[in-house]
Amino acid sequence: MSAILKEYQVKFIDQKKKNEAADLDFNFWEKANCLTDFCSPWNTDSFSKIEFRALWDFDYLYFNFKVFDGNIYIDQKDDSIDSIGNSDRVELFFRKNEAMSPYYCLEMDTTARVMDFEAYPNHNFDFEWSWPKNELKLKASKESTFFILQGKISISSLKALDLIHNNIIETGVYRAKFSQNNDAQYEPTWITWVNPGTETPNFHIASSFGRFVLME
Repeated sequence: MSAILKEYQVKFIDQKKKNEAADLDFNFWEKANCLTDFCSPWNTDSFSKIEFRALWDFDYLYFNFKVFDGNIYIDQKDDSIDSIGNSDRVELFFRKNEAMSPYYCLEMDTTARVMDFEAYPNHNFDFEWSWPKNELKLKASKESTFFILQGKISISSLKALDLIHNNIIETGVYRAKFSQNNDAQYEPTWITWVNPGTETPNFHIASSFGRFVLME
């Protein structure tokens, strides 16, 4: 029997409200529910507050991460998968169902670089895959005490990938925070919306997903 999934309600934004605010500006997010319920089950150290918001209309799913951390690490050697994977970032995973065959991953750093890939169970990743062209748009900004990563994903691409069922999108929401250890090497703290109940960090597992409920 499937577990009852944690839920986040994604409010609908009507055209009038959308017209009153520039796309993805501060006022745009006033209506959205603010998700702050994150945890790091494998680390007892405190971590910076994260605010996640999402809205939707018939064209797009909009999302906004605001992370209250002014000490960001970015691996800038190139724009490769390894470079993004070694940088502070936020992540959204989407799955069709609990079998996760396949599921889709967006790992986005604080400069709006994205590592997007199709995945299958047991860490079987296809990095040649990418989100459909022009169906994902991102932007990032950074201040002294926080950074923002926000974007929009077309509803048509989510439907094409069979990710919306009865106005529900099964979703994982995560963050990777890199800090220097005693050997001056950078290592990640893994932060998640849903505690997957694993002994070691693992986002690539069915128990790390919740549900985005698209409200009307």
